[in-house]
Amino acid sequence: MSPRCVVVGPPGAGKTTVSELLAARLGVPFRDVDADIVALAGKPISDIFTDDGEPAFRALEEDAVAKALVEHEGVLALGGGAVLSATTRERLREHTVVFLNVGMAEGVRRTGLSSARPLLSGVNPRSTFKALLDARLPLYREVATVEVLTDALDPQQVTDAVIEGVGE
Repeated sequence: MSPRCVVVGPPGAGKTTVSELLAARLGVPFRDVDADIVALAGKPISDIFTDDGEPAFRALEEDAVAKALVEHEGVLALGGGAVLSATTRERLREHTVVFLNVGMAEGVRRTGLSSARPLLSGVNPRSTFKALLDARLPLYREVATVEVLTDALDPQQVTDAVIEGVGE
């Protein structure tokens, strides 16, 4: 068993929304690794970061991604930082990976610099978002088989572009 496609990208790229639309269009189930982690940990991701720290979260995330990649055959959405793991990036090489790219201005607008996103909270969230994009962009591109810039598109248009890109 293997996902039809795996969706990655930074906060605000539309991973969950587009993945749900994509799964519906393809007639396959949708699964969100962040939801798997919340269910496993029994608490929100922001609480995992606060209580246990980012390294503990990343370990849970790496395990959850590995499990989902062998169990799920639909559309799989990963958390924005999943690509930070070299092990996860290696596992993704065997899959169709869609990178939903979002520019800094649009990403900041879409996330609203939400406190529910632990890596975006802090003294200067815009600077944090820029640093996050700068660090992760090469990693997203390393694993991607398809890249869609989402800035000027609504979720349906992004879904159309993904379907065109993966050849469905």
